[in-house]
Amino acid sequence: MVAQPVREDKFSFGLWTVGWRAVDPFGDATRPALDPVEAVHRLAELGAWGITFHDDDLIAFGSEDTVRQRQIDRFRAALDETGLVVPMATTNLFGHPVFKDGALTSNDRDIRRFALRKILRNLDLAAELGASTYVLWGGREGSETDAAKDVRAALDRYREGIDTVAQYVLEQGYDIRLALEPKPNEPRGDIFLPTVGHALAFIGELEHHEMVGLNPEVGHEQMAGLNVVHGIGQALWQGKLFHIDLNGQRGPRYDQDLIFGHGDVLSSFFLVDLLENGGYEGPRHFDYKPLRTEDGTGVWESAAANMRSYLLLRERAAAFRADPRVREALAASRVDGLAAPTLAEGETVTDLVADTGAFEDFDVSAAAKRGYGFAALSQLAFEHLLGAG
Repeated sequence: MVAQPVREDKFSFGLWTVGWRAVDPFGDATRPALDPVEAVHRLAELGAWGITFHDDDLIAFGSEDTVRQRQIDRFRAALDETGLVVPMATTNLFGHPVFKDGALTSNDRDIRRFALRKILRNLDLAAELGASTYVLWGGREGSETDAAKDVRAALDRYREGIDTVAQYVLEQGYDIRLALEPKPNEPRGDIFLPTVGHALAFIGELEHHEMVGLNPEVGHEQMAGLNVVHGIGQALWQGKLFHIDLNGQRGPRYDQDLIFGHGDVLSSFFLVDLLENGGYEGPRHFDYKPLRTEDGTGVWESAAANMRSYLLLRERAAAFRADPRVREALAASRVDGLAAPTLAEGETVTDLVADTGAFEDFDVSAAAKRGYGFAALSQLAFEHLLGAG
């Protein structure tokens, strides 16, 4: 029997996920608007731990201050009643037409300044609600034609924008880290910082690079045809996995935002294995969209399905790791051997050159004949995934 979600699992959902009205480029909404207060209560009932939001998810764009504060107060009261937390917040810099050419990289300086003020205002609210991570998704930062942007100037402005936000966090004394969210395309034809690798390289150029990390999304890496487990693994290796968005995706097509595990299920299995055993302690955040075909009941069934899928995969991954056959297969495949340094402790390059066994006397032919048994190891993972282990 699959475990039920508990707060210790740190499952969280974006308000924009369960609140998505199912509008797409070819059709109007199929569901009514969802009150954020209802979202808090329903997610708490399902066993979720946290809820996240864009500023415009919680407060309609352009609302007067009194309306804004009233909505914040209602939301805060719901959090207090349920015990749900706000681990992360972000700013909508893509929905309003003013951002049609981007926000921090818009060719229009006035829009860039407006975008920064919009971010800083919502950062204050994020800090007030206890968020520890602030995500910055550059959904409109990009172009459809290479004639539209001087990429070098755009990256200068992007860096300036992130540095400004980081400086504000430091000046206000907020205990908040920033997380960039890479995505290759959609809604722009080409988005700046399209992959984990691009974003990691960009972070190295920031003034406050130590407080900026990543919020990778499963589907975004897979949209680019990349291996999401490798991308998350590198972010972990560099100490930059500040947050993660979990969902399902079926290859390099539009951003599907399926229930977690409902895309590449074997990749999802290995991703859960990595998160559970790789030192990640942050939220397991679901950035999915209930199918357009679903009514209100289906929305909450799909929310629960994300958590159930993660728990199932976690259970299967634990069984995989505990299986003596798997440990034997891992040894046969020399997987653990990769952790051993290539040079022995204290060994120098001079020592390596002097070691004839490393080259002159090395039996290349014998080594080339050795198999690694990866097929058997992979099959064991597949069988455990299906519950046949």
